[in-house]
This record gives sequence, structure tokens and C-alpha cells, in this order.
Amino acid sequence: MKKIYIAAYHQSKFGKLLGMTVPEIFRAAVEGACGEIGIPPSALDVASAGAACNHSLNQQGLLSGLLAEIPGLAGKMIESVENACASGGQAVLSVAQKLQLGFGETGIAVGYEKMRGPDGKVDGKRIGEVLGYYSHPDERPGKVFVFPHIFAEIMQQYMAHYGVTEEDLARIAVEEYACARHNPYAQMRGVELTLEQAMRIEGVNRYVVEGLPLKTYDCSQITDGYAALILATEEGLARLGVRRRDAVELAGYGQATDPLSRARRDVLRPQGALKAMQSAYRMAGAGPEDVNVAEIHDCFTVMAALGTEVIGMAEPGRGARFWTEGHARTNARCAINSSGGLIAKGHPVGATGVAMIGWCFWQLTGRAPAPLQVREPRLAATFNIGGPVCASVCTVLRRAA
Repeated sequence: MKKIYIAAYHQSKFGKLLGMTVPEIFRAAVEGACGEIGIPPSALDVASAGAACNHSLNQQGLLSGLLAEIPGLAGKMIESVENACASGGQAVLSVAQKLQLGFGETGIAVGYEKMRGPDGKVDGKRIGEVLGYYSHPDERPGKVFVFPHIFAEIMQQYMAHYGVTEEDLARIAVEEYACARHNPYAQMRGVELTLEQAMRIEGVNRYVVEGLPLKTYDCSQITDGYAALILATEEGLARLGVRRRDAVELAGYGQATDPLSRARRDVLRPQGALKAMQSAYRMAGAGPEDVNVAEIHDCFTVMAALGTEVIGMAEPGRGARFWTEGHARTNARCAINSSGGLIAKGHPVGATGVAMIGWCFWQLTGRAPAPLQVREPRLAATFNIGGPVCASVCTVLRRAA
């Protein structure tokens, strides 16, 4: 197999894109990524666009055609992908696989979501309805906000099965908010969160579903944002003028999808996610013991705990403890979600998987903000999910030798 490298990364600030149109978002993403290494878009051979709510919230389909609108990209092999919240990760794999198949030597993966109106406000009821489309229809009745309700049930199941407390999971959110304060791209960078605030039912913090343990601070953000990665083969790096030592190798990746219905599987030990992560490790010739940087899909705090287990940092049921014992901090055992994660950095659905890999690119090349930079980054892992732990995209990244 050809080695595939990440040559450049660019993203917007996460939060509000206000009046930006979808075509403007794509142009900004592509031109921003190309600008990082001083190339024109015409230097790119292939491309992929990832998003989940473009039809329902932005009334826009055929995103590949919007990429082709950018001067230099017309007539090239471009596709749109949708895999719920794993759309961004899927877009990256789409480009990597095109390069592996010999359809080009360079490519760009773009992910975006615009979930807020031009005034920056959120139609919560509409967002709840739209995100609910990514669940099994049999599991929607009786749920006003489908996804928070589903993950509130998963949270309750995890806590009951493993003896984990609400406080254990709240501590994860506190850690992530602390990281986000140093990330200039993070949506919640101006917010300080204490454990007392995360636990107290007051003001914005409330139980999302009556009788279930999920609170507001356990949830990720409703976010606008975009992110773009330029990938290349070794020949492509040379063509782009990027030195290999300035690049990051996409050393391993895996993708797997479980049945959409939770009734058919053990969501606390998600087989597809575990298979995808094992595939990524196997391709990279590495294991969890080699990883000291990770970005995982914490759409809710319980997923930060589960994700820690999926990437192999903790045994089943001990993911939350990994965080509460301080092992997930920046220069501890493994810096997990040093970006602030989805909970504090933000969760622009289609951009999320791209941004996870992009943050690891920054960490591995020493470009993360100083307070968040891991001193000796060795290997990075990412875990991006779509739906109720249904579709999983996992990667392993290393600094190019």
C-alpha cells in the first residue's frame, strides 16, 4: 500500500458562521487549506465533501458540485459523503482511498455544518428533529429531542452497569472546558466550568430528559464550522513542496458500521467501533500503548468514557476513571481531547471527524497552542462516530519520518 500523508490542515473558529453561505464556506475551507502550504486548488487531484444536515438545514445537496465551483477543481474526481456525525471522518477516508487506488497523488477532504441561522441563533426544536433522522425510526416515538434522549439512556445504562456516578462523568466536561480556554478555535473558549457548576441544577444546567441523568453540561455544542485536510502520497508531497518531516502519516485507519437499532447490539461494547479501531492499529503496526495523543467523539460525556475504552486506554467500564484519575490530561498517560472535545470545542457535525484528525496533525507537528501541546507526541488515535454508536471511523497517525 502507498503511504498517505496529511500535508496541511485548516479550520474555522467553531461556533457561528453567521451569514456565510454554503458556497462561501467551501471556498473558505479549500482556499484556507491551500494557503497553509502556498498552493493553488488546481494542485489537488481529488476531493471529498462531508456533511450531514446540508439538505435539511441548508437546503443544499450535491456538495461535490460546490467544490467543483472553486477554480482549479472543475472536472476532477469529487464526491459527497454522509455518515451522520462520522461524515467528516468518512470524507478523509474517501480521499485516502482514492489516492491508494491511483486516481491521484493529492486530495482534499472538507467537512462542514451550518446549524445556526444568519443571526447565530438556534432553532432547537428543528435541530432536534433533524438529528433524530439519524436514529432508527422504531426508537424515536416518545422522544422530543431524540439524540439526547438516546444517549441519556446509554448514560444511565453505563452508570448502572459499571457503578459510575454523574460526578465521574461531569469531571470529564470540566477537564474539556479547561482545555478549550486555551484553544482559539473552540466555541466555549471564553467559558470556565467548575465541578460544582457542572453538577448543580441551576440556570442553563438542567436534566435534559426527566428521570435520566444527562445534564446540559454533559452535552456537546450546536455548532457552525468547517475544516479541511490536504492529503498526499509521497510523490504528492514532493509535488506540493511539503517536506516529509512537516507532514503526518495516516498510518492506519478503519471503518465499520453496526445495525442502527440499539436493540440489536451491546452499545456498551460497540463491536463496529472496536473492529474499526483494531483495524487502524493493525494497519499502523501499533497499539494503544504507543499512543499519547487522542481525539474521541464525546458528543456526550458518556461517549468520552466509552471512547477511551474503544481506543484501548481503559478496560470496559473504566473509561471514566481514566479521566477522573488525571490520565487524560495534556502531559499525562494520553492527552485525550486536548482540543476541548465536542463538548467544549464544538460539534459542527460534518466537520467533526476532519477536525479530530486536524488537531492531531497540529499536536504531532508541534503546532498546538503552547498550554495544550504534548511535550513528546508519539502516536495519535482518533475515534469518530455517527448515530447511536453506529458508524465508526478510526485513524492512527504518526509524524512522518
